[in-house]
Amino acid sequence: MPDAISELAARFRAVRAHSEALAAPLSPEDQQLQAMPDASPTKWHLAHTAWFFEAVVLAPHAPGFRPYDERWARLFNSYYESLGPRHPRPQRGMLSRPSLDEVLAWRRVVDAGVAAFIAEADADTRAAAFPLIELGLHHEQQHQELMQTDILAALALNPLAPAACPGEPSPWPAGVDGWLGFDGGEAEIGHAGAGFAFDNETPRHRVRLEAYEIARRLVTNAEYQRFVDDGGYRRAALWLSDGWAAVQSQGWTGPLYWRDDGSEFTPHGPRPRAPQAPVRHLSFYEAAAYAEWAGARLPTEAEWEHAASSASPPSQCFGALWQWTRSSYEPYPRYRPWAGAVGEYNGKFMVGQIVLRGSSFATPPGHARASYRNFFPPGARWQFSGLRLARDA
Repeated sequence: MPDAISELAARFRAVRAHSEALAAPLSPEDQQLQAMPDASPTKWHLAHTAWFFEAVVLAPHAPGFRPYDERWARLFNSYYESLGPRHPRPQRGMLSRPSLDEVLAWRRVVDAGVAAFIAEADADTRAAAFPLIELGLHHEQQHQELMQTDILAALALNPLAPAACPGEPSPWPAGVDGWLGFDGGEAEIGHAGAGFAFDNETPRHRVRLEAYEIARRLVTNAEYQRFVDDGGYRRAALWLSDGWAAVQSQGWTGPLYWRDDGSEFTPHGPRPRAPQAPVRHLSFYEAAAYAEWAGARLPTEAEWEHAASSASPPSQCFGALWQWTRSSYEPYPRYRPWAGAVGEYNGKFMVGQIVLRGSSFATPPGHARASYRNFFPPGARWQFSGLRLARDA
């Protein structure tokens, strides 16, 4: 157990430090920006993840715990009805106080409190609380990716096109052309074995698959440009009804952040679109329309996981872009949410959302796995989302 305690303490320090490293290139003014109701300011992400450890770990389990400032729970609770009232999500950008310096000071106090708790907790307390610390670390890693997508959405509105990240982007890993074929039959999906998983990845269960093929790589900018050039955004027959309504009402003519001069807005500022890089910032509607145009379809999440877990998986499954599937975000058979407040983490969002699989270049190392189920509304475009094609065999 001492080794497990030391390992948890080390990972806690590393995850918490990574959040602040991501925020470090941003000014206090940058960290106050909220581009739209679905996004949150960087400062809010830093504060919310401090609140999570306070509310979920320290408050119920640490003897003598006192909140840093009890007024702040209302500001930085996201959606936990059982943990009290919340400030309206679309107005998070109005929270100029507490200041960024105060939020960072709060994080220092929470860090010290959790570190002491990890070191001093007795065996019974460890059994109850350490899984919640583990959840808190993965929760913070989710917010680390959101910090990057949300600040990108905010800075994209600035005519000066400032960069969120210094330096040059890393080159994209090359994809492999062609298709992988899989026989139909029974398969198992969902998390199994050791290691962390969110509740929505369980329980592991059997599914029936028809024979299918899945592309070895993601669709590229050059391929998507051909869809645009062929009138893809002007041909209603390619689109789902709600998607076509979005094209018309929101004036979509290409992926979010594509510019008329052949560049795209990235975390490193405007950059020329690399033809062979995977196309990104697509909604589910755009991914489905492209698949229709290409004479293919999107994979189901079961097909994607089966292929990604195979002995010869497709390339670019992880570390490139999240990949839209054709699956609605639904509970698995015999699914049960976690007990307590964290039971609100995933289950109550299982309606009106679409599953994405894989991970992106912004996903923290060690956070991705084949059973991971990301989910967003079908019109969401500001995430690092792309597409992989599938077709019936």
